[in-house]
Amino acid sequence: MMSRRLDPARLLACALLTLAGVAHAAPDAEKLYATHCLSCHAPNRLGGMGPTLLPESLERLKKPAATKIITEGSPATQMPAFGGTLKPDEIQALTDWIYTPNSIPPNWDAADIKASRIIYPENIDLPAKPVFTADPMNLTLVVEHGDHHITVLDGDVMEPIHRFATRYALHGGPKFTQDGRFIYWASRDGWITKYDLWNLKVVAEVRAGINTRNVAVSSDGQYVMVANYLPHTLVALSGKDLSLVKVIPVVDRSGKSSRVSAVYDARPRNSFIAALKDIPEVWEIPYDGRPVYKGLVHDYQYKEAIAEKGPLPVRQIVLDDILDDFFFDQNYDYILGASRDKPKGQVIHLGAGRKVADLDLEGMPHLGSGITWDWTDKDGVTHPVMASPNLKDGKISVIDMKTWKTIKVIPTQGPGFFLRSHEATPYAWADVFFGKNRDVMHVIDKRTLEIVADLKPEPGKTATHVEFDRYGKYALVSLWEMDGALIVYDAKTLKEIKRLPMKRPVGKYNVWNKTRLSAGTSH
Repeated sequence: MMSRRLDPARLLACALLTLAGVAHAAPDAEKLYATHCLSCHAPNRLGGMGPTLLPESLERLKKPAATKIITEGSPATQMPAFGGTLKPDEIQALTDWIYTPNSIPPNWDAADIKASRIIYPENIDLPAKPVFTADPMNLTLVVEHGDHHITVLDGDVMEPIHRFATRYALHGGPKFTQDGRFIYWASRDGWITKYDLWNLKVVAEVRAGINTRNVAVSSDGQYVMVANYLPHTLVALSGKDLSLVKVIPVVDRSGKSSRVSAVYDARPRNSFIAALKDIPEVWEIPYDGRPVYKGLVHDYQYKEAIAEKGPLPVRQIVLDDILDDFFFDQNYDYILGASRDKPKGQVIHLGAGRKVADLDLEGMPHLGSGITWDWTDKDGVTHPVMASPNLKDGKISVIDMKTWKTIKVIPTQGPGFFLRSHEATPYAWADVFFGKNRDVMHVIDKRTLEIVADLKPEPGKTATHVEFDRYGKYALVSLWEMDGALIVYDAKTLKEIKRLPMKRPVGKYNVWNKTRLSAGTSH
């Protein structure tokens, strides 16, 4: 039998190919994360000093933007640039990996919440007197997403009196106690902060979830309720020090769990209302001690049913369809809700716990940004109406809140995100947040339901989210750019008064308007 001689040239070629294969093996993203990212973003990508890096938390950040941040760093944060440390394929591997589900299902339970709480004892019992001379009920908080700060604005003279850093990426807007002294807000990563606005100090912080939507504060200030996407929970905290009161798993009667889209304080009802993302239910959670019973009860006086255990029992209102977005009438008797994939919205009577009407709301209405006012028709009849922008179509729908019929559809220059007004002005302001006309701000006459002005604060730059001062004298518009500005308009003449430079300002929240449930703003 003849032996085959090995060709030295072929051996060399095979060796080179093998080495080339090793040299170009796919980067190990998990090892790269452990080496360069874990210290700030924590094991399991749950977030620490840096934000959570899970698909649920990154849904609004596109992959190219994430690659840019890893490469170049993030301004005004502690995120360094890795462009000089990692190769392009390593950066791409990291980007792809953080958008994949975690191999270990993430969890955040009562023990995690309790362990995360931070108390600043020196700020617990500060004097109940503002440290500034401005009217404490005419302060406006401006959230600057560009560098994660809040600016406190004196609403009388439209000048900043304080600016402070926040956690990464606030979401859902700050919520106030009735006296306007304390405010609470949530970051997307689940951090809840209590802030003493009169003393300009942080009182306490706690991490209530991994991916959080918003918070609500009970009208008596006793409870803070947190809505979570991840895990599927509602978390009740003490309004005094953010200590844990209760973790409420969000599951329907068949055991299916759901993300929580948002939670609201229904002040006239002394309860929280939760919007659920994945199951066709609305939850009402009383905080005044009244009982909640499951199913039908023949006679409460004879105590024929067993009440749900408190505190904060859950009343589950079963619906025909999932509701992604909510609007409440001023008395919180009705919910106006819409589903992203349904051509009609629903009107739910909270007392009866059932649907009472359909709404013609095609596209993707943003009911959470709706407003109300009294409109008088050509015959002199006054109608309570609500109006909502649309995230998909260039239109604003105006609905009669007695008949639930659409009175008018106002065409706009593109889909919008926010609609705002004030009781003291005849105008409503609507942005065109999406598309080529994002620099336009429509001004609508609430009497004629017609657009009377198209403002362009800065051609080519996004103009968004209007808020008014306490008296409706000024309209504040955000120039939503990194080198942006807060633009102050005279709400009567529509003339620009001044600009205050800010880092991508978005939401603005006036203490008076929020605590008095102004019909011209969200609650």
